[in-house]
Amino acid sequence: MKDNISSHKTKYIKRRLAKIIREVIDKFPVIVISGARQVGKSTMLENEFSDFAYYTMDDFDTIDMIKNDPLFIFKQHEHIIIDEAQKLPDIFNAIKLVVDRNKDKRIIISGSSNILLMKNITESLAGRALYFELLPMTYGEFNGIIVPQNFLNLWEKKITTDIPKQDISIAQLMLKGFMPPNLMADDLNDVILWLDGYVKTYLERDLRQLSQIDSIIDFRKLMQVLALRTGNILRQSDVSKDTGISASTTYRYVKLLEVSNIIERVPGFYSSRGKRIVKSPKIYFIDPALSIFLSGYFDEKSLLKAKELGGYFETMMFLHFKSLCGILKPPAKIYYWRTVSGKEVDFVIEHGRKLLAIEVKMTKNPAVKDIKNLLCFLDEYPETTLGILLHAGEEIKWLHSKVVAVPWWWIDWGCKKRQKPKNR
Repeated sequence: MKDNISSHKTKYIKRRLAKIIREVIDKFPVIVISGARQVGKSTMLENEFSDFAYYTMDDFDTIDMIKNDPLFIFKQHEHIIIDEAQKLPDIFNAIKLVVDRNKDKRIIISGSSNILLMKNITESLAGRALYFELLPMTYGEFNGIIVPQNFLNLWEKKITTDIPKQDISIAQLMLKGFMPPNLMADDLNDVILWLDGYVKTYLERDLRQLSQIDSIIDFRKLMQVLALRTGNILRQSDVSKDTGISASTTYRYVKLLEVSNIIERVPGFYSSRGKRIVKSPKIYFIDPALSIFLSGYFDEKSLLKAKELGGYFETMMFLHFKSLCGILKPPAKIYYWRTVSGKEVDFVIEHGRKLLAIEVKMTKNPAVKDIKNLLCFLDEYPETTLGILLHAGEEIKWLHSKVVAVPWWWIDWGCKKRQKPKNR
């Protein structure tokens, strides 16, 4: 049974993660893919891995079959996809048994909950599985960019200036967000209806399956308060106070949203290796449109006037950086940097001993005044490869010997036969 909360049709667009999985699938018996509902996990698996037998735990007959004979489907096929696997946790013990007995078996597990955070599942597959997360589609992916060469070149201080011009409404793009069905929608009203159905049908339903939600009204209120804070420091005591929800329930609801791949925490960056994790991380929704919708902004005019606009723009970039970091081997880590005096750099990306420092500004005319915090970071960490200012304009220009300003979408771009980006 396939999930369906909207009527608009979607065509398949290749996902970067499929290429990465194909490169490693012969080396690991189990591949685990987590990701929020509707990011396209099932679509990717059915289109990119048609040589695998496909089973979904959304189908009750399949669940009954596996409960009666857990090893049956594994005896029938060498290559198998188990979709929405978190709905039948007992299957993970069967998978462990199968791959231990037969080294040629290849199993892809997909789930709408972050399986890495589900301890019993993680332990049963210890040493046998490689874990990935499929995110909403990035702007580059939507335009057919499988290899985002511009991001890869940054680590070598190579800046491509020959780029296609475009005219895109960033506000409209953020309102649509990056869930595949919405990126392809022509009518913003359809997107609003889709998001409303997404919250009601998937978030509230899925989270009820994972853990008890005492009050849907309180849970919706908490999501709205968090949405207004996307791109900002998360202080759960303030969230509890603003919602009137107890501290323990607030903690549990926030954790549920994290397990469901809806929000993510980004820790602060410190030079000491032992002080990376801080008590107050930043919080980001994985899709900007969801946070904007929950905040109550439904049109371009109101969004552009919103005091939270910068946070939504930053949230859009977090999605892209999280996707970009995932293509590196091993994946790069994302932090933010903040001093006690209030100086802050939006993103610090660490890969091995290399650092990129990134500031996000929704301006079309980047200037030296916009990089003062980046320069402070470079003074503190001179080993940083580059400082990057991402902006809403079209110009690429150097603002300092180690700081370059580029359009926000540039970082997710690469070579594609000099084709102009799609104006969505």
